[in-house]
Amino acid sequence: MRSDTTTGDYTVETPRGPAGIRVSEPEGPPLALLVLGHGAGGGVDAPDLTRVHDAAVAAGLRVALVTQPYRMAGRRAPAPAAHLDEAWTAAVGHLATPGLPLICGGRSSGARVACRTAGELGAVGVLALAFPLHPPGRPERSRAAELPPEIPTLVVNGDRDPFGVPEPVGAVRVVVRPGATHDLRKDLAGTADAVLGWLREHHWAR
Repeated sequence: MRSDTTTGDYTVETPRGPAGIRVSEPEGPPLALLVLGHGAGGGVDAPDLTRVHDAAVAAGLRVALVTQPYRMAGRRAPAPAAHLDEAWTAAVGHLATPGLPLICGGRSSGARVACRTAGELGAVGVLALAFPLHPPGRPERSRAAELPPEIPTLVVNGDRDPFGVPEPVGAVRVVVRPGATHDLRKDLAGTADAVLGWLREHHWAR
């Protein structure tokens, strides 16, 4: 469990190999910790992650970006879901700070990992950017059951996303971004504003 204020890039050992960690601190004491994971073949520098990261840090959150071990090893093909969850759980466990609310999140595959592990990690909220509801053209293979209806969750998806758009259920709120596809590149500022509004509603951001 993390108790210092280490910033910058470093690695942490997980059962699936070293994960990359990049921590950014806000000005003043953080109100919450937001941990974000990347998509299956992408990285933590994806445009939507970058915009949300910057907005959240400016709003008083400590933000950590986690790179999965398979990406650290230079592979693009994702590891099995159980391996992703195991590595993520170890990385987030390292970052968690007593008394600081934990929000797990990510984009696409990273959003699925955050949703699946949020309960075990004791997260107070989940941020799911471009949650891939189903493989393109395969709506019968829904992943809606991965969304945690008992934990405040914000899903932000484009209305042109070929992976589909989930329906709200329980504590899961869905924001649909007009004209955006799976990469959420259209109107990044609007996406960040939606995230900040949700964070502020729960008193996790200034």
